[in-house]
Amino acid sequence: MDHLSELESRSIYTIREAYSHYPSSALLWSIGKDSTVLLWLCLKAFLGKLPFPVLHIDTSYKFKEMYRQRDALARRWGLNLIVARNDEALAGGMNPEKEGRLNCCMALKTNALQMAIRQHKLDAILLGIRRDEHGIRAKERVFSPRNFNFQWDYKNQPMEIWEQHKRLSEGDQHFRIHPILDWSELDIWQYTKREKLPVVKLYFSEAGQRFRSIGCERCCAPIPSEAKTLDQVIEELKSTKISERSGRAQDKESAYMMQKLRSLGYM
Repeated sequence: MDHLSELESRSIYTIREAYSHYPSSALLWSIGKDSTVLLWLCLKAFLGKLPFPVLHIDTSYKFKEMYRQRDALARRWGLNLIVARNDEALAGGMNPEKEGRLNCCMALKTNALQMAIRQHKLDAILLGIRRDEHGIRAKERVFSPRNFNFQWDYKNQPMEIWEQHKRLSEGDQHFRIHPILDWSELDIWQYTKREKLPVVKLYFSEAGQRFRSIGCERCCAPIPSEAKTLDQVIEELKSTKISERSGRAQDKESAYMMQKLRSLGYM
């Protein structure tokens, strides 16, 4: 079995195990490269028909290309798409320039996610995060418990040995399941090429710049790049010294911002 097939097999095993224990689940889909790979793995795991909904946390500030991709793929793949927004915060004018990026992320992402979990009574959500993407994510587990305040205790993580994962217990509110935690950015792009997955065009160079990581338009910046195709992106990653999240403004604002956000319930 080659490297990508082995990764795929382990991820599909995790997805099926998670659903067997927590049928009240949802897949968190940002429309980015990682969560789209995870969505495809879930479709493969259940022979093309997801038994749970796909949840998109809409801040209203995403790139228009992401919204087009979301709606097109939801139709093509027959997804039960739930779009969750913190309408109260948006009505109050919440934005990163007015309230700061930490407060904006908390209100429009973390709080919106918490409301969706409560509303739909979810025991688990599947997320497409990777350990190599950010230092704080390297502390994660595949099955990661959150308490009733949706907080993540990154200083007290459960052991995971021989694919034996922690189950919900007293004091736990829900689980975050991370089926692609041990994938790399290069793995994601090579798998995307192998599976011929759709890609948001922002990831490809235009006028000498492209995005490595996409999210809210106000908080993302492109990097210098001439990579206009999947093959060129893959080759670029083999030698680049630029960090994947170098264009994410919230990561630059504070060295501990991602840790603060994730400990409070952020993705």
